[in-house]
Amino acid sequence: MLRFLPVLLCASALAQDSEFFEAKVRPVLAAQCYQCHGPDKQFGGLRVDSREALLAGGKRGPAVMPGKPDESLLLRALRHQDGLQMPMGGRLKDGEIAAMEQWVKDGAPWPARFVPVSSLPDRYPRQAREHWAFQPVRKPALPAGRDAHVVDRFIRAALEKAGLAPSGQAEKRVLIRRLTYVLTGLPPTAQETAAFVSDPSPRAYERLVDRLLQSPRFGEHWARHWLDVVRYGETRGYEWNYEIIGAWRYRDYLIRAFNEDVPYDQLVREHIAGDLLERPRINAAERINESVIGTAFYRLGEAGHDNCIQFREIATDVVDNQIDTLTKAFQGLTVSCARCHDHKLDPIPAKDYGSLYTILNSSRQVTHTIDTPEVSADTVRRLKGLKEQIRAELAATWRREAAALPGRLRHWRDSLPKTAAMEDPALPWLEL
Repeated sequence: MLRFLPVLLCASALAQDSEFFEAKVRPVLAAQCYQCHGPDKQFGGLRVDSREALLAGGKRGPAVMPGKPDESLLLRALRHQDGLQMPMGGRLKDGEIAAMEQWVKDGAPWPARFVPVSSLPDRYPRQAREHWAFQPVRKPALPAGRDAHVVDRFIRAALEKAGLAPSGQAEKRVLIRRLTYVLTGLPPTAQETAAFVSDPSPRAYERLVDRLLQSPRFGEHWARHWLDVVRYGETRGYEWNYEIIGAWRYRDYLIRAFNEDVPYDQLVREHIAGDLLERPRINAAERINESVIGTAFYRLGEAGHDNCIQFREIATDVVDNQIDTLTKAFQGLTVSCARCHDHKLDPIPAKDYGSLYTILNSSRQVTHTIDTPEVSADTVRRLKGLKEQIRAELAATWRREAAALPGRLRHWRDSLPKTAAMEDPALPWLEL
């Protein structure tokens, strides 16, 4: 196993480099540099939409020296050093410059070879045809065998093809420990282990599985994995780390969903549009609408705290994070890469990103009442009764005030100093 560890770490590092580049570097280059140094124009002979172009540089020489940010012309221009001041619209934010410095310091990794836009339409259909992830689901032929479970037949067939044999049967003490850890994330107690080891019944294992699946610890353990997928947190992160009010309700909703074995397709519907379902899933015991809670995952994630009208990037980053989480969780795709350009690896054009952005950006974030109607029925009934009393009292007050109004106006008129206009009989003034 250890011999594979460096490969796995390298793959992880490459993924991190790619995500950092797509989130922090390429958006800056696309928004601030491509107009003057992109495919259409190359002021000073410099083009910045590929690593090769940056290394080649322009009339002043290479724009980037991998691993050497202080010697890179690009960084010196962004820092406004040595008389170089880019971009033309003004200095970048400190955080953007810091990200560019880190990128160059890491060797200026560029995840994908530059692909001209004109070649993308032909490449996308080929990806959809050839990549396994985009193929229709099909039912393969069932391998022969005596295993009761169909999955075991496929595993055994693959082992035999590789010249391997399944491991031997684990002893019961090992079996209960493995199973309890897998299903609940906790070790079995000494009493549970002793009871299972001493149980001679051929159905002892089945009963153990059923008991662990019925344990509330099952949902608590497995919900943690999904909470990681949807980047669950109870605060906003960023500088002031505001609390996300009610985030814990989403956590508990997810635990209940796992413990109640809610079908996956139902869980997906509740996450994407749980507030729009015609027949939401109702928790009769808790008297709450479970489906609407699923949409709370949109509210999770980092968010800035400044004026998002003046600084539009704050709001656009929130929506970009929603798109990134939504598509990674339910499609297994990095759609957010298409924020600034047609995707280089998956068949996702920037136009599709824009369409999804429009849907999420135009969806108003609100606070939902998750209680079922009967929870507040008595309160609503009392409020309706009070509303009639309030209406009657207001009407009586308005009638009294209206009746007293002429006298109050006459008193006000008589208290005013006389003027020539008020004495002129041809100009009636406040005839009451």
